[in-house]
Amino acid sequence: MGLSAYGQDKFKDEVDKVIKINKGSFKLNLDYFQHHKKNINMKWENQSPEFDNLYNNNLKKLFKFDFENTELDQKHMDLAKSVQMKFEEVMINYIKYYHNKYGINNLALSGGCAMNSLANGNIIKNLKFQNVYIPPAPGDAGGAIGAAILCGKEFFTLNKNYFLSAYLGGDLNKIDLHKSIKNKLNERKIRENVKCEHIENNQDLVNIVAQYIFENKVVGWYQNRMEWGPRALGNRSILANPCSDKMKDIINSKIKRREKFRPFAPSILKEHVSEWFEMDLDVPYMGVVLKINKTKRQKLPAVTHLDGTGRLQTVDKKNNELYYNLIEAFKKISGVPVLLNTSFNENEPIVNTPEEALNCFFRTKMDVLVLGNFIIQR
Repeated sequence: MGLSAYGQDKFKDEVDKVIKINKGSFKLNLDYFQHHKKNINMKWENQSPEFDNLYNNNLKKLFKFDFENTELDQKHMDLAKSVQMKFEEVMINYIKYYHNKYGINNLALSGGCAMNSLANGNIIKNLKFQNVYIPPAPGDAGGAIGAAILCGKEFFTLNKNYFLSAYLGGDLNKIDLHKSIKNKLNERKIRENVKCEHIENNQDLVNIVAQYIFENKVVGWYQNRMEWGPRALGNRSILANPCSDKMKDIINSKIKRREKFRPFAPSILKEHVSEWFEMDLDVPYMGVVLKINKTKRQKLPAVTHLDGTGRLQTVDKKNNELYYNLIEAFKKISGVPVLLNTSFNENEPIVNTPEEALNCFFRTKMDVLVLGNFIIQR
């Protein structure tokens, strides 16, 4: 998704030979694959997964370069563009076929393909459904939920509960934060180099943190219940100033160390979406990429991708009041109702416990850690 913005659709003819579109479906040209003829070895060694290729040498000959062990260059960017374009073509044709067949104007997207937020934005833009729902964890996690519902019906008498929020993880309010922080500081023997302050009032807390973000400090934000799904939605997040043209590089140098072509996401107050984006959508789970208004892009350099897009998260006061109030406090200082939001981790899963948050803070060059109402600084 991110890399495709840097490329041109120069491999369209080759990709068309590999993937054919049928009515309501698609088909791989198996001349270019080997997974249907032999067992594909999958193993985990040297702290990383290793897989045999699903494709055969015909695919390399078709595209005229070796996909493996090569430095990222323009050819890869062009291939990413062509594959992304084909993926969107397949998805849009697939959905359009069933939309025309059944005439239903509501769409729910799930499965791993619904993680392609760039395609999701173009599906919404082109197919104009009345309502589109993308859950916070649209990948294989749905299988676990289906199994739980099935067992619930088969073995238990369950009342129906509808969760209208992604914040379903462990509850921070049930943890003795003061004890966790004290133990971690003593364990690392760095108490004299760390300032830890408890802020009683939530409004004071968000005002202080908003000022830190405005001053271009990178903030680890750990609050309330953890998000369900792969996206950080303002409870296990690293937050920063979206208005700084240096912020993307600052975060990558201090913490993330990830590829430069991967963009960071904007969290925006729900009622301001139409001012800052070309479509007015509610995107609470960060599942859609939309174009940022041309007049606003220069104000959001840290979250505007090369193609002028952003993978936004709309923030509603009803679903996350504290995070909403933080963005609102930043807006009062900067005039911008947006924060840069990326997942609270370095190069591992999103932090879950306060101890993991503290470990990430001390291991990286993060400027500020906000654990509940405690503000920790070096």
